Amino acid sequence: MNNPDPANNLFNNTSDFDVEKVRADFPILEQQVHGKPLVYLDNAATAQKPKQVIEVLDTYYRETNSNIHRGVHSLSEKATAEYEAARNKVKEFVNAASTKEIVFVRGATEAINLVAQSFGRNTLMADDEIIITELEHHSNIVPWQILSEQTGATLKFIPINDAGELMLEEYEKLLNNKTRIVAVGHISNALGTINPIKTIIDKAHAVGAKVLVDGAQAVPHTKVDVTELDCDFYVFSGHKLFGPTGIGVLYGKEALLESMPPYQGGGDMIQMVSMKKSTYNSLPYKFEAGTPHIAGVIGLGAAIDYVDELGLDSAAQYEHELLVYANEQASLVSGLNLVGTAKNKTSILSFTLDGIHPHDIGTILDGEGVAIRAGHHCAMPVMERFNIPATARASFAFYNTREEIDALIKAIDKCKKVFN
Repeated sequence: MNNPDPANNLFNNTSDFDVEKVRADFPILEQQVHGKPLVYLDNAATAQKPKQVIEVLDTYYRETNSNIHRGVHSLSEKATAEYEAARNKVKEFVNAASTKEIVFVRGATEAINLVAQSFGRNTLMADDEIIITELEHHSNIVPWQILSEQTGATLKFIPINDAGELMLEEYEKLLNNKTRIVAVGHISNALGTINPIKTIIDKAHAVGAKVLVDGAQAVPHTKVDVTELDCDFYVFSGHKLFGPTGIGVLYGKEALLESMPPYQGGGDMIQMVSMKKSTYNSLPYKFEAGTPHIAGVIGLGAAIDYVDELGLDSAAQYEHELLVYANEQASLVSGLNLVGTAKNKTSILSFTLDGIHPHDIGTILDGEGVAIRAGHHCAMPVMERFNIPATARASFAFYNTREEIDALIKAIDKCKKVFN
């Protein structure tokens, strides 16, 4: 998934990936927008849902809808079984050691906040240090800023170079015996940079720090093995993995989760409640207060089934070929400036056009049926680093095609003509 050199024309090595068969699984792709076929290139914001996921959600609400864990009737028992089966699918998907290490949350954002407040706030002191990176999504910046204000800990960051790559030599300078937490995105949502996660984790562990990895952009594009990575926490959101919105996952090493107090109080996270004192449920339920997003969890399980059957390796190879082709075509457009040219990147083409604001680019492209994202992508420090207010971002999934990239380039040409 390296950043392509257009001169290599690597797209000639086309895989056997059957994109038309895959596209047939996604009903939303069949529609038109403004009288033009929908070209959906906003996958880094949220991915579309295959009919296999949609049908599972429909079946749940039609036939199984019930609360879980506490019911003794048939619907509750069936819903509980499906919910816990999905937890096991997540465990297998990321190769966790136990389902005790899989906590369901609303999304990656809540998972990061949970770790910051439950682990960080009860662990850090005024002399301690937290390291994040200049590449992070706001959801992996703001919770650590809040934590540093609460504890007095110092927040530091790893800078990036002109290609949008982390400067590891600066990371090594930041690490010391005061470093307690390192929080880093696996793949940048703004630039597509794939970070050297294993190296970052190993270096952090060498000084005794714990590592949280934000995998929201990674799990749709690459296999993740938390045991091999040896990360302490790994988080991701279901909606970027072709599953429902409002559901996410926190993986945490069992010993760490056991040591952490509950993040929220309420039903199902308790063992016993009296007016004097409460005791808490076992893992992972200690962190799952209240009625969860049951349908979302079951839908996430269906999404994992889908990508497992599809094969992430072959899908990733196909996405790499799309990125190569997109870079080749973009390089032919005068006035188009790529932002983020890391040697190791995936699925994102972030760019500016001379003299045209990204929001205007997005509006013109929408009129041509092409859906992209325009703005700072919840990554304002990245924009500040490149001294730009925003970028236009086309982000690819395995259901996109070369023809859609051609449509993107054609729409960009029209945008240039409109603004002369």
